[in-house]
Amino acid sequence: MKPAKPSQTDGPEHMGSAAWELLLPAASAPARARGRSLQAALRAAVRSGRLAPGTRLPSSRDLAADLGVSRGLVTEAYEQLTAEGYLRSGRGAGTWVGDAVRAAHPRARDLAPRTCGARADFVPGTPDLSLFPRAAWAAAQRQVLAELPHHDLGYPDPRGLPRLRTALAELLGRRRGVVADPERIVVVSGVTQATTLLAVVLHARGMPAIGVEDPGSPQHNGVYASAGVTCVPLPLDDEGLSMGPLRSSGVRAVVTTPAHQYPTGIAYSAQRRAELLDWARSVDGLVLEDDYDGDFRYDRAPVGALQGLDPERVAYMGSVSKSLAPGLRLGWVLVPEWLADDVIARKRAIDLGHPTLDQALFARFLERGGYDSQLRRCQRAYRERRDALVAALDEHFPGAEVSGIAAGLHVIATLPEWYGPQERFLARVGAAGVAVRALSECVYARAGASGDGDAAVRLVLGYAHVSPGRIREGVRVMAEAVRGE
Repeated sequence: MKPAKPSQTDGPEHMGSAAWELLLPAASAPARARGRSLQAALRAAVRSGRLAPGTRLPSSRDLAADLGVSRGLVTEAYEQLTAEGYLRSGRGAGTWVGDAVRAAHPRARDLAPRTCGARADFVPGTPDLSLFPRAAWAAAQRQVLAELPHHDLGYPDPRGLPRLRTALAELLGRRRGVVADPERIVVVSGVTQATTLLAVVLHARGMPAIGVEDPGSPQHNGVYASAGVTCVPLPLDDEGLSMGPLRSSGVRAVVTTPAHQYPTGIAYSAQRRAELLDWARSVDGLVLEDDYDGDFRYDRAPVGALQGLDPERVAYMGSVSKSLAPGLRLGWVLVPEWLADDVIARKRAIDLGHPTLDQALFARFLERGGYDSQLRRCQRAYRERRDALVAALDEHFPGAEVSGIAAGLHVIATLPEWYGPQERFLARVGAAGVAVRALSECVYARAGASGDGDAAVRLVLGYAHVSPGRIREGVRVMAEAVRGE
């Protein structure tokens, strides 16, 4: 028996006018795109629940007439969505919405960075993105697109383009004193990917735990946990990582920031650097050197990288996140020979290598001196901003102590006790629209171990992304807020 023609008033089990009217814009699409548009609109209606599971659709003839399109377009759309599982049909039984589709659950929170909206933002970690060399970068991009051989657009060497690795080896050897063999450089999407690769490889080699500086980067726990590695917080002293706790910890790998420790701002002493390497040799271990801002030293030439003292016991990591822009997702890791094959294999398995065009563009930027010029430009700007911050703190917070070497993109400011307790201080400056980070946010296992809890006000203040005028204004607003003015 021929099934009854569905009516727009047959009830909820049929596709009513409110539902099929959402297909009208697709029916009005240009002729060449009309079929694809109709399929997309039907697909969206099923996904959104506008067409609920079990809803019977009009016959292809009736829907074509209602929409003013050919019957063939509707038939093709029904057949395509039936093949994909959105619809179901049976001989002589009509076409129905299937029950395989489930709506996606909304995310509990948005992880994308958001504009702060604060009157002043001293949260560290971001460079001045307005310094990005757009004109020079665009010129390099045009040249690369014109010159890049076709074969370079295939799957890349997982280590990175030879041209870029060669340019990086020259740069790192010249500026940071590393022993840079292009064959042992792996181009990555930043220091986070470099540390993840190393953590996975070390875990597979029987190192399930890794030491981290305490205080240190707040992101370490999440990064190493994703690789199945446990973080072991290790305290610092005035010269760097404390060797006694490191030796007794049982770890055979440790991540460090020896040129400019984050967040305390100290530089590891020559003796501590030597002791750290002696430890690595004694345990057949590895030091992971995060040289996140090693190029930015304002009172003297930067201290050379630790890797240059023992390339087989140090994995050296860096990126353009502080010198160009973190959104480029471009970095490098220089690995010891005994780890190279494992790291390269893991990089290949994760993503088959870094994007070729990005690598070729950065290689040209390096070769033509653009990156050196950018570093000089950033150094001038960041030094001026650090000086402005130190002067503003001295003016508005008499007795404040700025610690750490004159380097990098942040300072540690310890305020006199009468500005505390810290909880009240943070509440007041936050209410005034000033965003800051407390040093306690960077502490792992030893929070409160000093016995003073949050009484003292110790801040990690980033300045690279704030103009000198905004720095002075932000410190003034912060001072007025805590004084109740």
